[in-house]
Amino acid sequence: MRILAVNWLDLENPQAGGAEVHFFEIFKRFVGAGDVVTLVCSGWKGAAPRTTIDGIDVRRIGGRHTFAALGRRAVRQALAGVSYDVVVEDVNKIPLYIPTLTNLPMYTIVPHLFGKTAFQEASLPVATLVWLAERLIPRLYRRSAFHAISESTRDELVQRGVDSRSIRVIYPGVDSEWFSPDAATSRAEVPTFLYVGRLKRYKGIDMALRALQGVLVRFPEAILQIAGEGSDRSRLLRLVDDLALGNSVQFLGFVSAEEKRRLLRRAWAHIFPSVKEGWGISNVEASACGTPAIAADSPGLRDSVVHGKTGLLVPFGDHQALAAAMLDIAADTGLRERLGAGGRDFAVGLSWERAADQTRAHVMETCGTS
Repeated sequence: MRILAVNWLDLENPQAGGAEVHFFEIFKRFVGAGDVVTLVCSGWKGAAPRTTIDGIDVRRIGGRHTFAALGRRAVRQALAGVSYDVVVEDVNKIPLYIPTLTNLPMYTIVPHLFGKTAFQEASLPVATLVWLAERLIPRLYRRSAFHAISESTRDELVQRGVDSRSIRVIYPGVDSEWFSPDAATSRAEVPTFLYVGRLKRYKGIDMALRALQGVLVRFPEAILQIAGEGSDRSRLLRLVDDLALGNSVQFLGFVSAEEKRRLLRRAWAHIFPSVKEGWGISNVEASACGTPAIAADSPGLRDSVVHGKTGLLVPFGDHQALAAAMLDIAADTGLRERLGAGGRDFAVGLSWERAADQTRAHVMETCGTS
């Protein structure tokens, strides 16, 4: 197949995250199967306008804030120059309404929809734009096949008016050979909880800080490590001071893949108290390392954490319930080990090969070539 794909970012973009890992892990395997994949995406200052990543021809147009205006024209130009079999749009920012540009078969990947959470992160005009843009998806993408990465995303698409028959749920993968337990890497000596991800308001990291207050009453040596960067960092630092958490919170900034794995292996639990996610890949990376996850019972997160088997789910926004779950993990070695083992079993079944094979079969079905 010859595939034209559209995503806001590529894997080398400094702002790249889970959506980009998901895209490249899957479509580099398309290339390995003999398909030709071209990606139209945004660039950044100093970025090469064209490169090849994992065999994918990457074409960068504009920047993060101009791609909405320039991306559609770039797609038109790409469609005019080459005969493609299918167009794939990965809707992880504002949809570009690519089905309005072509009559080719359309395949739409939806990690998650922002909905009202956009108002927690962006200014009112920008959040309103995102909210309104998503409302047009059911009508403008009505002839597209949909790839949802969780039941939560599928359910939201259906609630918004997308035909359930056009949606297939395909879980993301995880490299369970890379993310794995290591006998040479021991658990931290004191109760250590870890958050890995962007520092955004909707991620609920402030709930983890408030929960830590309750944990420290019983385990004064406990630590919360926060790995990642983002726009909410300054507010979180102020909250640490307001709560007098002192050295019990460690802001680690951006960490390498090797350091992230080491942190996950040493943590007693991974914490993810977000209001909404598409999936929650860091929960599964923790599971692959044999580390329990404690997450909010929110869309997406309730798909990547199996309560009582791979970790614990607590009501979103309830820092007391989160503290109780953290205390349970800290106090009960048997519980930690059981959830860690259950998480490892869960993660091993979620390979990228499986995700890519299922996606490729769905794309071929969309093209009528299966």
